[in-house]
Amino acid sequence: MNKQSKKVLLVGHFNVGKTSLIKKFVKNSFSEDYITTIGVTIEKKEIIIKGEHMTFIIWDIAGEVTIKKTPKSYLLGLHGLIYVFDLARESTWQNMQEQVDDIKEMFPVAPFKIIGNKKDLLKPKEVEKILELLPVKCDFTSSAKTGENVERIFEELGLAML
Repeated sequence: MNKQSKKVLLVGHFNVGKTSLIKKFVKNSFSEDYITTIGVTIEKKEIIIKGEHMTFIIWDIAGEVTIKKTPKSYLLGLHGLIYVFDLARESTWQNMQEQVDDIKEMFPVAPFKIIGNKKDLLKPKEVEKILELLPVKCDFTSSAKTGENVERIFEELGLAML
């Protein structure tokens, strides 16, 4: 059986829930405690997508205001990206258009998903209003706390990387 290994980066501002999304996906766990990622943490999870065995090598990198500040060595050999912002913190999505443009310029063929996280902190009407204000289309809203859409985010990215 053919097994594919795929390097996936989660990028976005600090404290948007990148680490929490990864922990929910890989270990099905969640913690309210906030611990800043320093440098990079790497997790691994094997999944099957459309009959294909895929190993996600997930790089959780320290939050940066822009992907251009991310060390180049972290970006080498990536297959896909997940850009995470905090639905409840406007400052994390104000410059999203510039971030998305930078990602498309740096990685024109790498699939990526735009994720609005921490949905559980808002009422449905608030989420709806924020999505209307965004400068770019959000692929998924999620909650690492409740697990909403976490599996789906990685599965959809995996499909795009097949």
